[in-house]
Amino acid sequence: MNETHGSSDPTVVRSIAVTTDDLVSALEANRRANRDVVIRVTPPFYPRERARIHLTGGEASDYADPSPIHFDPEAFLEATAPAYPEVDETRPDPYELEAHHERHKTAVAEWRRSVRSHLRDRIELPTSDVAHDVDVKYLG
Repeated sequence: MNETHGSSDPTVVRSIAVTTDDLVSALEANRRANRDVVIRVTPPFYPRERARIHLTGGEASDYADPSPIHFDPEAFLEATAPAYPEVDETRPDPYELEAHHERHKTAVAEWRRSVRSHLRDRIELPTSDVAHDVDVKYLG
């Protein structure tokens, strides 16, 4: 592989860097709004890649072959990661709309803080026929 030109083979990727805020936002968007948000790496591929948040669909035609790599944000989480707080779980008793809103907002903020300590250092490349793990470096 020529380092200056990259490769069409995604298995050359050894590590990816992703902004922690992007990852947490992608997780929340998928859980809260039922969106299809991924963490994406675009070709050409290099051993060290930068991954960014991306709403799937409408890929640019310049990515026809090879296709970008789409990581499910859940792949970055350890099994011990806290669950996203559901609206029904934060419902106060007795019910009061403003109190419910505040409790849910507080629970989501706490989830956003705590989920950051449950991120994997390595994840599997989702495009390979053979198991190929990459290191993950979190930014921010």
